Amino acid sequence: MFLIASGGMFCNETPRLWRWVLSPTDYDVIVVGSGAAGGMAAYDLTAAGLNVLMLEAGRDYDQLVETPMFNTPEAAPLRGETTSDKQVGFYDATVGGGYNVPGEPFTIANGSDDFRWWRPRMLGGRTNHWGRVALRYGPYDFKPKSRDGIGFDWPITYDDLALWYDKVEQLIGVTGRAHGIENTPDSPPGTMLPPPPPRTHEVLFSSAFESMGMRVAAMRAAILTKPLNDRPACIYATPCTRGCSIGANFQSPRVLISPARATGKLTLRTNAVVHRVNIAKSGRANGVIFIDRLSGKEHRARGKAVALAAAAGASARILFNSKCAQFPDGVGNSSGFLGRFLTDTVEYTMTSRLPVLEKFSPQNDDGMYIPHIYVPWWLYGEQAAGKLDFPRGYHIEPRGGRRIPNMSVGGFIDASSSVYGSQLHCEVQRKYGTYVYLTGEGEMVPNACTYCELDPNQIDMWGIPVLRFHWKWSVYEHKQVDHMHATFNEVLRRLGGDIDTQPPVMPAGGGANHMVGGCRMGKASSDSVVNEFGQCWDVPNLFVFDGSVFVTSADKNPTLTILALASRGSHQLARLARKGDL
Repeated sequence: MFLIASGGMFCNETPRLWRWVLSPTDYDVIVVGSGAAGGMAAYDLTAAGLNVLMLEAGRDYDQLVETPMFNTPEAAPLRGETTSDKQVGFYDATVGGGYNVPGEPFTIANGSDDFRWWRPRMLGGRTNHWGRVALRYGPYDFKPKSRDGIGFDWPITYDDLALWYDKVEQLIGVTGRAHGIENTPDSPPGTMLPPPPPRTHEVLFSSAFESMGMRVAAMRAAILTKPLNDRPACIYATPCTRGCSIGANFQSPRVLISPARATGKLTLRTNAVVHRVNIAKSGRANGVIFIDRLSGKEHRARGKAVALAAAAGASARILFNSKCAQFPDGVGNSSGFLGRFLTDTVEYTMTSRLPVLEKFSPQNDDGMYIPHIYVPWWLYGEQAAGKLDFPRGYHIEPRGGRRIPNMSVGGFIDASSSVYGSQLHCEVQRKYGTYVYLTGEGEMVPNACTYCELDPNQIDMWGIPVLRFHWKWSVYEHKQVDHMHATFNEVLRRLGGDIDTQPPVMPAGGGANHMVGGCRMGKASSDSVVNEFGQCWDVPNLFVFDGSVFVTSADKNPTLTILALASRGSHQLARLARKGDL
């Protein structure tokens, strides 16, 4: 039931009638977003006894009944390929979101490099469709400027986050093995789940990698290989991007939000598009304003503290739109760093065919949806000695195998070929399973030309100013991709594969779906938006827990670090609540 109250009491309100959510009393914490950061915050804050309201901009989602676990490609339109409302494939778990969300545009500044912005718009956010690669940042990743004089250092060290990595890995379940590789931290004994064995193409790749001086490691993946916390082990039935009805992979709704709701301390509302944090005359946050996606009506929720976990870009947009008399340039922007220094993974992929794989009889290549192995960055010494023309590295993820075929098999035959009928079938069958892919996941150095701001002319379907992105790859990233291209060609050459002789093409910014930054943490309010716990310098009862707080992006996928930082920040928020400091 909604109660009506008069407005005009707060510095960023205009006189109007407000609709209070559920009751006019305060929640202890309002969490905006339900993905890795939002789910982790709800899990920890409710466990600490706090009453939490979670607001999710997208629709509700139940992975138990909505995951098409055993559907094969021929059962879907276009054999499961991309459709207008399924921008990365018919079976992808994302519902209602993607790179283009109807009624919710964003703009790209003139002169920018190619850019994309992924927004899931569903309960659980990106945790529903991500690949589940779960790598720890290493000691070097938190202090890159101290090592090479480029970019920025974090205000924390690896040791500050190590125990939180332990906690998260034990909660969500992560595969792996101790290897003792430089800047690739091992977890404490008993923490890692056993990794699955390498597949045929991965064995071949390993031989080439090792012949080039690379160390091969077991993939760290948030996929259960044995039961954990009432969740069964993976049965290798379905790509993880569809979600998982049995709960064997990590998704926020099953692993974090469900236990939080079981405490009785979590109130969840979906289709709630938060666009502003309310700031009282005291300078503290006292709630948020959101729009009901279904009705279009605007509502207000009150809370003693607010935790933004809407993801990089989205959280910055909320803070920009929260500007008021006290914060005319946006809440958290007294330093001028709000929206600044966005980064994404430098993700470059090369495709090839290995004829040698024709000689192997078909194997069961199901396994994990992602690679069972990867190659951590191996040239730290060369970079330190100045032997490379770029400062930061990348890791390598090899893919291949004989999964259930889809429309891509049409590409096995050259368009000019006259083969058809049974000969066509035999040719496709001969080449099936011989195609492989090498993907580099590289670190982007933050640069002043890559940032977001409010577009002065563009609004969304509810009249709210949208973000305008500025994106530029620096010479460092271009040189890094050149190195990936040369390295991959050498790996493939050693295996007798096809070589790519064309110059590499830079990926789209944001295309890796690993965008971080915009609300970075720091040691002082002069050069950052939040402190090391995600607490806003300008507004002490306002926190940011998602990837916005990252200072740099490293060459590791960000999700595990987002979870660890959100847990660390949530415990700090709970401590302040117990002391009455909110």
